[in-house]
Amino acid sequence: MRLVRLIANLGYGSRKEVAMMFREGRITDPAGDVLYADDKREHADIRVDGEPLDPGAGLRLLLNKPVGVTCSTKDVGRIVHDMLPERFRLRNPTLSTVGRLDRDTSGLLLLTDDGALLHRIIAPKSRIAKVYEAVLAEDLRGDESAVFASGSLMLESEKTPLLPAGLEVLGPRHARLTLHEGRYHQVRRMFAAVGNHVVSLRRLSVGGLGLGELAEGDWRILDDRDLEAVFTGAETA
Repeated sequence: MRLVRLIANLGYGSRKEVAMMFREGRITDPAGDVLYADDKREHADIRVDGEPLDPGAGLRLLLNKPVGVTCSTKDVGRIVHDMLPERFRLRNPTLSTVGRLDRDTSGLLLLTDDGALLHRIIAPKSRIAKVYEAVLAEDLRGDESAVFASGSLMLESEKTPLLPAGLEVLGPRHARLTLHEGRYHQVRRMFAAVGNHVVSLRRLSVGGLGLGELAEGDWRILDDRDLEAVFTGAETA
């Protein structure tokens, strides 16, 4: 792949704009020597304004999403791409969220431009555990754990019952819930089904991957070890 096309696909600009970057001497090797558009270099040996190139296709990110940010690229207001470098929005292939967290839910969100990986994570047969922490409007009544674990809870407008889910009571109005599927607004609808209302909701982990020390609003690139952790504990149907 020509260097102009490679760098343009990473979102640094259109091909015309990247060609201009070459002419301006902004594309160099690690020693600072100027590169030319027809040079041949390994990805790791290219610098833009002195900085290493972003990873190529197959990028995986972890974002600690705040409340008030949406996963859609079309919504009015703050979207997850606003929290990333502008060039990430322009990558080809596109960087997409792995599933969604609604505007009022915070916590762990994965993004990738690897379509096969995205579908592998969200596929129902993967049954990757997702852990949420919820603060509720009313005290827990005591039978929620049994109801959620029964595998028979039917949500309004659904045709099949939910898979068994685990509930850990952290306080009278505070609980941690482990799901193995991802239906629309599932946690909120589950608590509504037992007569309660979620005041705040945060996703803590996906598979064996948690937020660690990542501050709210921050992000980091995932490596192969992180990706392996996502599938820790996943069940195969």
